[in-house]
Amino acid sequence: MAIRRLTIGLMSGTSLDGVDGVLADFSSDTPLIGTSSRNFPTDLRRKLLSLCLTGDNEIERIAQIQPQLTQLYADVVKDLLTATGRSSAQIAAIGCHGQTVRHLPHLGYSLQLGNPAQLAELCKIAVVADFRSRDLAAGGEGAPLVPAFHSHQFSSPDQDRIVINIGGMANISCLPIKGDVTGFDTGPGNALMDAWCERHQGKPYDENGSWAASGSVNTELLKSLLADDYFQRPPPKSTGREHFNLPWLEPHLARHAGMADEDVQATLLELTAQSLRDAIDRWGPAGADCYICGGGAYNTQLIRRLQALMPTRSVTTTNALGIDPQWVEAITFAWLTRQYLEGLPGNLPQVTRARGPRILGAFYPA
Repeated sequence: MAIRRLTIGLMSGTSLDGVDGVLADFSSDTPLIGTSSRNFPTDLRRKLLSLCLTGDNEIERIAQIQPQLTQLYADVVKDLLTATGRSSAQIAAIGCHGQTVRHLPHLGYSLQLGNPAQLAELCKIAVVADFRSRDLAAGGEGAPLVPAFHSHQFSSPDQDRIVINIGGMANISCLPIKGDVTGFDTGPGNALMDAWCERHQGKPYDENGSWAASGSVNTELLKSLLADDYFQRPPPKSTGREHFNLPWLEPHLARHAGMADEDVQATLLELTAQSLRDAIDRWGPAGADCYICGGGAYNTQLIRRLQALMPTRSVTTTNALGIDPQWVEAITFAWLTRQYLEGLPGNLPQVTRARGPRILGAFYPA
């Protein structure tokens, strides 16, 4: 029966760069068996980005985009099975987070696109999806969900740790030796930098942060951005593209006319770095080592700034803990799927504000 312990996790995050997939076996000390990734086709990415803000005819546009998105999820599953030499019959279930296009927990909802019934049909594997809604129904924010897995996988009995996940938004998981695990979204991660780079460089992201490194931080603009109320709110809290986006940025820029584009990029990178540092200093364990995952782990300029801003802490990536930064979110949903199948909760109430632990997800049989 060991082969039925295998689960697949699929993740396409707020960075909107593509789909990551992992095959995992959590009965092993080294659960990660295989990985696969596919970028979003340009047209699909454009359509998904357009749905992150209100617009015309959204219901029909969602209905039209879901089959294309779900087929991409299925293609990643096929790639995983081929790469690892497994068959669909050996997989207990696929955990598919779906693509978040709207996250408004204060209004009681968070919307992830993807058709789990279609995915089960395409892959001939059971699917667990809709991970956020039960936590929301229990009064929670439905996010972030990764701290529960970070606690399971990365906690140490003799070292306080902080896991920093930098996707479109950034979040931290505080893993103290003693006391409760906590975690929350700190603010923008890559989303603002990526959007500004795409607008002015025609590229989806600033590779290695090199464009930002060529500019200079505007301290007055940075001060204005950091004055946003979200940064002052105590956790639990979560956020998304609905709040931190280019329309949010533009009124701040209007007060700093004539800034060079690369200086704006440098300031946006500093916003991500300083808002993370401030959140860690204010709400994280003193002296805890930091381990970075997500796409931001590959932005070398961002990593340099985080290391410079936190000189008394060790700042490295989750490679040091045995999992490449790219795959941490995807393996989270493989683990949440295992939790669902075993009837175990997947949320942390102190992180999401839910009324208690809840089993997360909805099941779609093969």
